[in-house]
Amino acid sequence: MELDTYRLLGRSGLRVSPLALGTMTFGEAWGWGADADEARRILDAYLDRGGNFIDTANRYTDGASESLLGDFAQGRRERLVLATKYSMARDPGDPNSGGNHRKSMVASVEESLRRLATDYLDLLYLHAWDFSTPVEEILRAMDDLVRAGKVLYVAISDTPAWQVARMQAIADLRGWSPLIALQVEYSLVERTTERDLIPMATEMGLGVVPWSPLASGVLTGKYDVTDLEHTVSSDPSGSRRNVAAANGSLTERALRIAGVVKKVAAELGHTPSQVAIAWTLRNPAVTAPIVGARTEAQLTENLGALEVELPDALLAELADVSAVELGFPHDFLNREMPRQVLFGGVRIEGVTDLSPDVHAAGAR
Repeated sequence: MELDTYRLLGRSGLRVSPLALGTMTFGEAWGWGADADEARRILDAYLDRGGNFIDTANRYTDGASESLLGDFAQGRRERLVLATKYSMARDPGDPNSGGNHRKSMVASVEESLRRLATDYLDLLYLHAWDFSTPVEEILRAMDDLVRAGKVLYVAISDTPAWQVARMQAIADLRGWSPLIALQVEYSLVERTTERDLIPMATEMGLGVVPWSPLASGVLTGKYDVTDLEHTVSSDPSGSRRNVAAANGSLTERALRIAGVVKKVAAELGHTPSQVAIAWTLRNPAVTAPIVGARTEAQLTENLGALEVELPDALLAELADVSAVELGFPHDFLNREMPRQVLFGGVRIEGVTDLSPDVHAAGAR
């Protein structure tokens, strides 16, 4: 697989690379990002390999991420698939500067267009569910932006599965622009999205775009038990270790998983980062994991995930150490007695021969 072996994003004709470039590291405002020169080198290295899928958000590094991308994209905007997000508060203290509602969406998009120095966004995500905005308001506002030509496609991130499914059904029934992508945390450390979110995305036509496939850096192997004593702050600035701890990725369980990833990587002659990213790519629902980097060298290492082949025995080790319970009704429906009652011993190809893991991954 190469970066220029493109994939369709969800039920659209939009062609994107199998790894997206995350740009939350573009800018130094949060204390751990890349300066402008290094950020440009990272983007150039990604584009030179055939990559085209760029991920940012309205408030990454206090807006510097979008501003830098707007500068770097000059002269090559058309070859990029620029994805940004709205929902994060642009002016803390102003009740309408953040959230999922129309006023927040429109104002955020206008600011993003100015920072990105473009007259349209390829993909707009709702960044995170706010539990307060009617879904019809969100969908109609998104559709209005598409009709106005300011946004080409719409998508959603960090939202309960039942809300996403409901929104997609409403969009279909009313002829509004459908959601084509679902961005969720997914890694060997965070597999609970296999319960409902990923199978839902497959069923409803959304391409899965995992964020944090390295579990905030934990799966690189750079942390150990001494880091568990770190005091957690809700401020994203300061250090990547703080981000990992605040995100819930820096735990004893996560360190055990990282240990097995390191062992598998040594056996294969790859790095832990490459193995962890390659694992997410094996899920048939996944379109493009988001890989970030603070240096060009880190990006080059992460792109090496495209060359990793994971044999069954090592996949089994990774599955065992990272396994999560699916919970009800999934565990119940995969037990032998309910399946016997449902199917009466009849075998149906692609249905009765699926293991629980395959059901969880959303395969059909």
